[in-house]
Amino acid sequence: MTGTVLVWFLKTVLLVGSALLAAKLYRSGLYRRYPIFFAYFVFRVPNSIWPLLVDDISSPEYQKIWICTELIVLVFYVLLVRELFRLVLEKYKGLYTLGRWAMYLAMTIAVIISGLSLIPRINPSMPQRSKIMFYVIATERGANTALIIFVAVLMLFLSRYPVRLSRNVRIYAWIYSIFFLSNTFVLLMRTLFGLRNADAFNDAHLAVAAVCVLSWLFLLTPQGAEATSQPAPPGNQYEHRLLTQLDSLNAALLKVGRR
Repeated sequence: MTGTVLVWFLKTVLLVGSALLAAKLYRSGLYRRYPIFFAYFVFRVPNSIWPLLVDDISSPEYQKIWICTELIVLVFYVLLVRELFRLVLEKYKGLYTLGRWAMYLAMTIAVIISGLSLIPRINPSMPQRSKIMFYVIATERGANTALIIFVAVLMLFLSRYPVRLSRNVRIYAWIYSIFFLSNTFVLLMRTLFGLRNADAFNDAHLAVAAVCVLSWLFLLTPQGAEATSQPAPPGNQYEHRLLTQLDSLNAALLKVGRR
């Protein structure tokens, strides 16, 4: 009973927090700067409500809606990672272009490999609806695997290079990395252990997601869109050398792209 109350509480926090965050982004005008981020939380509101209105989760209607919404969420994840790359690498167009195409290629390869790994588990006698769900799970698993690599690369980049970014962008990037890692971890645990411990993993993800949404709600501000922050490297020479390397690499990539 306690577990059920906790789950309902976390779902309520997520629903209300998502609605308040979307409203705050709109009222403050920050939605223009982070359009995908804003659209994602607008979508989260109805996507959090519809499962509460369906009594039988094994019904064909529920499964159809679930498949559609899971694919929409996956598209949002791809666009969110791309938006993060755009914001972080705004002054480095060459690096952004390379990273974007590398992400698309890695995702395609990962989805194909994930799909092939599920073929032995799909029987000809399996219902068509079950086959579709297998394909959706394979696509989701492959795409998330590739995306988590790029999120990790982006976080490594932020921790290594003293790039001047607004406070909001750093908050957006670091909290999203935690949010997305939590979601990917749940998918990995489901793959490894099946549905036996699914409830425990889902509850943990709900808790992390709720904390992330509340953190965005209170920390993203109109003032934070202007103020710049950066890690403090050990000495100006070190900072200058890193930024020079970054500028040189970006210039080389831009030159290659023009050919």
